[in-house]
Amino acid sequence: MLLPGLLSGTKGVLSDLMELWFTENQTNDLKLSCRITRTLHREKTEFQDLAVVDTVEYGRMLVLDGAIQTTVKDEFVYHEMIAHVPMLAHPAPEKVLVIGGGDGGTVREILKHPGVREVTLVEIDRRVIEVSRDLLPETSCGLGDPRVNIRIEDGIKYVKETRRAYDVIIVDSSDPIGPAVGLFSYDFYKAVFEALADDGMFVAQTESPFLNQNLIRQVYADISKAFPVAKLYLAPVPTYPGGLWSFTAGSKVYDPAEPRDVGEKRPEDLETRYYTREVHRAAFVLPPFVAELLRP
Repeated sequence: MLLPGLLSGTKGVLSDLMELWFTENQTNDLKLSCRITRTLHREKTEFQDLAVVDTVEYGRMLVLDGAIQTTVKDEFVYHEMIAHVPMLAHPAPEKVLVIGGGDGGTVREILKHPGVREVTLVEIDRRVIEVSRDLLPETSCGLGDPRVNIRIEDGIKYVKETRRAYDVIIVDSSDPIGPAVGLFSYDFYKAVFEALADDGMFVAQTESPFLNQNLIRQVYADISKAFPVAKLYLAPVPTYPGGLWSFTAGSKVYDPAEPRDVGEKRPEDLETRYYTREVHRAAFVLPPFVAELLRP
């Protein structure tokens, strides 16, 4: 929701400065507010309320149904960690599927891997892609690459109709409300397993270890049931609830925590601002309060 700030003044004279604020209700008891300079775009799409605002602290910000999805200032942490962990833990990913992620940041990172032949992006809301291309060019810059196939449809349905087609699947979803609810279920994870090649791997964003502990417990149990290898890892994303974010990987063969050596089809000098192979390994070293969430 876009909220005007309070007008201040004395004796009926308004201050020269009127502050405008965006406030996300992250829980019933927690709010995050950012001062904005202007609203660049807002509309009600077929699926959700979509807005792009220009903030003082984080630059341009994409908001869906009142929840922050990405910002120019901190998006690189999230997109690098959701993409490069599976892309470098798998020995030779050539075909990659991204569910959600209409802003294009995950696709941008995947395309840094020279062995990639095809990236399929399945986004249910066409307007997220169109608005991101227009107003978030730094994030969406890879969407025009000839290796990228964009499909506007339900990602859950697409996965259920796919068999052994992809080396890596990345679920870059919004929070488990609205159209994203079905992306956080055992049935979906089992369908992901079937859509992967025999040595495939997938990663999903799985919310805050501070504020979504019950969800993380359930998701980890479901992924562990669907995949022989399941591991959770962490990265800081300042604008997301709690500031610390979790990702859960499911793998048929390979250890998601171990990046592969540089090879013929591996990026020798991966241009990143957060991810390194050392950060990759360290992200799987969990503090006790997170490790406790994963115990049966």
